[in-house]
Amino acid sequence: MPAPVPFVEIVRSGFVEGHHHGSVVSLSPDGTVGWSLGDIEAAILPRSATKPVQALAMVSLGLDLPADLLALACASHSGEAFHQEGVRRLLSIAGLDESALGNIVDHPFGVGAREEALRRGQPKTRLAMNCSGKHAAMLATCVAAGWPLEGYLDPAHPLQQSIQETFEAYTGEAAYVTVDGCGAPALSTSLTGLARAFASIASAVDGPAAKVAAAMRTHPEHVSGTTRDELALHRAVPGLIGKLGAEAVYAVALPDGRAWALKTDDGGDRARPVVMAAALLRDGVGDLDGVDAEALRATGDAAILGGGHRVGELRALL
Repeated sequence: MPAPVPFVEIVRSGFVEGHHHGSVVSLSPDGTVGWSLGDIEAAILPRSATKPVQALAMVSLGLDLPADLLALACASHSGEAFHQEGVRRLLSIAGLDESALGNIVDHPFGVGAREEALRRGQPKTRLAMNCSGKHAAMLATCVAAGWPLEGYLDPAHPLQQSIQETFEAYTGEAAYVTVDGCGAPALSTSLTGLARAFASIASAVDGPAAKVAAAMRTHPEHVSGTTRDELALHRAVPGLIGKLGAEAVYAVALPDGRAWALKTDDGGDRARPVVMAAALLRDGVGDLDGVDAEALRATGDAAILGGGHRVGELRALL
């Protein structure tokens, strides 16, 4: 079986200091593998990269939200003020408040928002936790479907059963079920299966998948945050949808059905945007009409510093 391979080298003043190992797959519009590195068929946990598929499952079950709040349902948000207010709005639509949330408490995920919360001595809350949008949407879906709120995170709950069925249908693979960091079920698939699901969402022209794609495209700052590399990539490549996951997973797709998915084996997130930018550039995305090629390249620019000055970089080996 293939194994993760060196796909990023750490270069300091011309000296290769080390490597990040991982795997990446590029899917063609017809769903076939265009190229790949490493192991693209072994099961991984996409973690929060699963959220857009979970969101389309919830829309299929009757969740009806404005686009900005549907984007929050797909989010690992930074916990900025507008994110937290959006989650409150989402809950209020279902007649609920933040006390209904079942995710863990945390400080905001975004560096700036987290530092501000710590400076102000603010406690960890369920609302600030980066998965609160998904959890609020899960609760609102239960209300819409007439299902009990109690136990909504149990894999046996009808909500989670329906989400799993949708996830398996879109990835084309049976899922192993475990527990994500936020407390919700975490579902497995391969990098190929993950890319396949994203391709289906990005290329959809109607139905729940198209609604999710439109929400992510029109409100990418709700899916991540105002200072995040994912937002920069969305803005550089019009029409793209993308989502990171914990342990350095990343999936993106275009309306033409092309899709890419990657994972850094050691979970080192700094390699994630470097590899994705290189993968998109390798496949000519920088040459597409409307794409800001320099901004795309910049999302993959990770400097190595020495004495406070740039002396090297992370370099993708694609």
